[in-house]
Amino acid sequence: MRAATPALTVGRHRVDPPVVLAPMAGVTNAAFRTLCREQAEAAGTAGPSRNGKGAAPAAGLYVCEMITSRGLVEGDESTRRMLAFDPGEAVRSVQLYGVDPRYVGEATRILCGEYDVSHVDLNFGCPVPKVTRKGGGAVLPWKRGLLDAILRAAVEAARPYGVPVTMKTRKGIDDDHLTYLDAGRIAEQAGCAAIALHGRTAAQHYSGEADWDAIGALVAHVGIPVLGNGDIWEAADAVRMVEHSGCAGVVVGRGCLGRPWLFRDLATVFAGEPATVLPALGEVSRVMRRHVGLLVEDMGEDRACREFRKHVSWYLKGFAVRQHLRSALALVSTLAELDALLAELDADQPFPQAALGLPRGRQGSPRPVTLPAGWLSDRDGVGADLAAAEVGISGG
Repeated sequence: MRAATPALTVGRHRVDPPVVLAPMAGVTNAAFRTLCREQAEAAGTAGPSRNGKGAAPAAGLYVCEMITSRGLVEGDESTRRMLAFDPGEAVRSVQLYGVDPRYVGEATRILCGEYDVSHVDLNFGCPVPKVTRKGGGAVLPWKRGLLDAILRAAVEAARPYGVPVTMKTRKGIDDDHLTYLDAGRIAEQAGCAAIALHGRTAAQHYSGEADWDAIGALVAHVGIPVLGNGDIWEAADAVRMVEHSGCAGVVVGRGCLGRPWLFRDLATVFAGEPATVLPALGEVSRVMRRHVGLLVEDMGEDRACREFRKHVSWYLKGFAVRQHLRSALALVSTLAELDALLAELDADQPFPQAALGLPRGRQGSPRPVTLPAGWLSDRDGVGADLAAAEVGISGG
């Protein structure tokens, strides 16, 4: 039996196990965060949640969907609606995206002062062309001066509230224009509590393999905790990443799509215990029903069922389920309909071994990164007008 992995410290927060749920647009709403947290708590690392009465500290850190700083500051209703939290969330964690230090600072103040957010993560990892061509996302760290100004604005705004600020980034634009070591140094000097590194460049998008050696290089380069991200499909992958790179914790994104019990497995292996048994289809169907139930509490039955549809293929990945049943579940409209369809599943069907270790969600293929004209000629960027890059698309 391996030794337990030490807890992660992010500012005043003790994160145990050292696992972070990555913010994913349209996925990591309050219901999904609760579902993942409940699974981790089932491993025995914390008490029950959701009722808000004496809830124990969450097992891990669960980040809200990314919001834009400008949208928050200007009072955009859709942005503010995303700031919904469950009573059992001991740490309200939000990922913030922005390209202007003034807006990022003010948005951070609003999050801390008006929404009682106790952890702010800044996104510098998005590789989407409509963001990078305007100078945002994963290409912004090329502008070292601008990155420094943004980070310092957030840290200063959060300091009176005792709220730690972290950042997430990628290796760089492409293999010829790496930024992560500079970004780590800047983040440390600006007062960030930790930095998360997705071991891919923007040019890779989500293709190929994540570079865990780069994560190790960043660990050796900075004196703040480094979180590793990329290619954690099973709990054992997280252990291997920590052992390979020396990172202080892991960030899990696509690996938990349709598999919230991955957080139970992560809590188990990081505690030094043997891995738990994979769920049969009957347990998966119960998790699916719990997921929809949590969505209903937050948004009502009709919207909850529509919101859940995209999760069906992830939950059933690899299982032998008749096509008409898959299709019907992906078009479910009511809880009664859902219950009837779930009852048709073969509850005793074991988890498909062939599905283990396989990528989930978007992958894509490598492509050249679209940049603003003359982007590479200047490494400072302070004073640049990048307002057009403030697009509400998450990723990293």
